[in-house]
Order: sequence, then C-alpha cells, then structure tokens
Amino acid sequence: MFVLPSELTHTQARACLQMLVQGLRQHKSSPEVVVDASALQHFDSSALAVLLEIRRECLAMGQYFSIKGLAPKLAALAALYGIAELLPAA
Repeated sequence: MFVLPSELTHTQARACLQMLVQGLRQHKSSPEVVVDASALQHFDSSALAVLLEIRRECLAMGQYFSIKGLAPKLAALAALYGIAELLPAA
C-alpha cells in the first residue's frame, strides 16, 4: 500500500509523484496497487494529477489501481472534472 502525505498541492506534487513512481517500480510484481489517501487533508487539483499519473503507471505495468480513504472534497473535485470513475475505491 502506498500512502499519500497529509498535504499534496502543486508545491509537493512533483516530489510525491517521483516517490510513488519509484515505489511502484520496486513493487511491480504485485498485481494490485492501493493508494491510501486517508491522511490527505490539504490538497488542490494537483493531488488528482498525481493519482491519475500513478493510475497510468499501474495500468502500464499491468496492475490494478484503487484508492482507499479518498476525502469527500477530493472525490467531489474528481466528479467535477469528470474523472471520478478513473479513481476506484479500494
């Protein structure tokens, strides 16, 4: 399981994404990747960009991607952007 930080805005997005992608590549034999977003409290749309990129990496490696603990406000933002179905709940 991969855990998002408590804050994920444009400022932290690049470093967070690099850390997550590196972790994915080290655990590429796992058939499923779960991202735990329950600690995420302060975020902007960059959090969605990070999640979408992690999803893309998972799919490219043949892994199933899901999210645990997605904040209601972030889920609403995903719905507003029309991408909620790309971020399945674990």
